[in-house]
Amino acid sequence: MNLSLSSIANSLRAALAVAAVACAAGGAGAQINDGVPKELEGIDIIERLDNSLPLAARFLDDSGKPVELGQYFTGKKPVLLQLGYNKCPMLCNLVLNGAFEGLKGVDWTPGQEFEVVSVSIDPTEGPALAKAKKESYLAEFERPGAGLGVHFLTGDETMSKAVAESVGFKFRRQDNGDYSHAAVLILVKPDGKVSRYMYGTKFEPKDIRFGLLEASEGRIGSALDKFILWCHMYDPNARGYVLQARRVMSLGGAVTLVVLAVGLGMFWRAELKKKKNAATDVAAAN
Repeated sequence: MNLSLSSIANSLRAALAVAAVACAAGGAGAQINDGVPKELEGIDIIERLDNSLPLAARFLDDSGKPVELGQYFTGKKPVLLQLGYNKCPMLCNLVLNGAFEGLKGVDWTPGQEFEVVSVSIDPTEGPALAKAKKESYLAEFERPGAGLGVHFLTGDETMSKAVAESVGFKFRRQDNGDYSHAAVLILVKPDGKVSRYMYGTKFEPKDIRFGLLEASEGRIGSALDKFILWCHMYDPNARGYVLQARRVMSLGGAVTLVVLAVGLGMFWRAELKKKKNAATDVAAAN
């Protein structure tokens, strides 16, 4: 899958532009200058596809129970990972709102086919806030049993930074205590390796489904799902999966050859039968 540097750069610029607007400190607008705005200094997404997450990183889950990140990567299910913080005034809410809104259109349930993990980058946050945030999203999501597969984690700054560094999530704390960061969801394979980055605050159900299917490496989805995914490829400019004309054309060519082969086979079979019948008639006449 070939992604041009310009395509990736365009996606990052768009994502970071959202972050600049949404995470500006204390409502004071960002100053415009010829260089990088202060709110965006040190903010970036460095794609690290196939890089491993620190599965030994320790956190507290939304019930206050100590957990290791590796508990959510059992080798069976892909993980939809979001990094942010629960007190975020706007951007994190937009990303999570977009994620759960998109998931409403996917007939898979967290905890069954995949997991959702949100890691707070703010070390001052605790399980009580994480629990409240989780419950608010589950109430809106209205998917029975989803609570078993949705996890909001909080913990030490060292641990959250280790996770952020492993996926190339560069963020910065502002003077007022807010954090500037990009708008992104990260799809992770069942073994804890990065599969795909999805930028923005709105995510189409088909893109989330394809992303999870791709990240699962064949562990979830029907044969039809996998065939449809084969006909699509992720386009960072479109921020989603698009139909690949070349693959569809090659498939059409293959189908044409099969139909032609079957047709010729039936024709030759009919001709052989005709010759055999003619030979039988001649033998009977003699």
